[in-house]
Amino acid sequence: MKKLPHKKSDSEKIQKVLARLGLASRREIEKWIASGRISVDGKVAKLGCRVNAHAKIFVDNRLVQRNSSESVTRVIIYHKPVGEVCTRSDEKNRKTVFASLPLLRGARWVMVGRLDISTAGLLLFTNNGELANRLMHPSFEIEREYAVRVLGEVSHDVLDRLKRGVKLEDGMARFAKIRRARGKEQGANQWYHVVLREGRNREVRRLWESQGVKVSKLLRVRFDGVKLPRSLPRGQWAELRDREVKKLLDRVGL
Repeated sequence: MKKLPHKKSDSEKIQKVLARLGLASRREIEKWIASGRISVDGKVAKLGCRVNAHAKIFVDNRLVQRNSSESVTRVIIYHKPVGEVCTRSDEKNRKTVFASLPLLRGARWVMVGRLDISTAGLLLFTNNGELANRLMHPSFEIEREYAVRVLGEVSHDVLDRLKRGVKLEDGMARFAKIRRARGKEQGANQWYHVVLREGRNREVRRLWESQGVKVSKLLRVRFDGVKLPRSLPRGQWAELRDREVKKLLDRVGL
């Protein structure tokens, strides 16, 4: 008779539980664990610690409230303007993207990826840190589409190299798709739409710059199936509908 596989308990890794509650991303929570900020049932948590539904979790000696809102995932789109920074606070007192978001009771918004200060466009935020973690993980190959304005004509050889792959300082990189935006020429400037399936720091700009092409404007217009609404003003947010949230959850197996 074939032996049945051992059934795992209903416990989960603590960083996954806290990320789902929207306290932070899994990566950030792992840093909290390493620095001793988290305890479970009176004992300091360690990396790899698992908890069940009855465990009492404390962050900075404050009890984490775990209730029915844990299963309700919310996602919002934010139209980031140029000049805002993708941090919760800024030492230079520049406006951050979090300053314009709605208040979230019992949790906090987790940002899905980043845009640099000179890049505008679509940013996603969610109260589900596990969703944010998976959407950012390269294994899911989530598409990010950008509208890029570059200075001057771009040869077919340059476009071919950008699609085949270019060696940057942090490894090979390429655009999964490139298309010229017809009818958007502005003097010496040309517009292209490019697609990446990863989210490395300043990757779009660095790819163009590796070919001696100057980027004069950069706007993220799509993240997976979520598009930046034309009607959404810069500095404003809009919440995704339940069916749109479900598509994102399904996309990453949640």
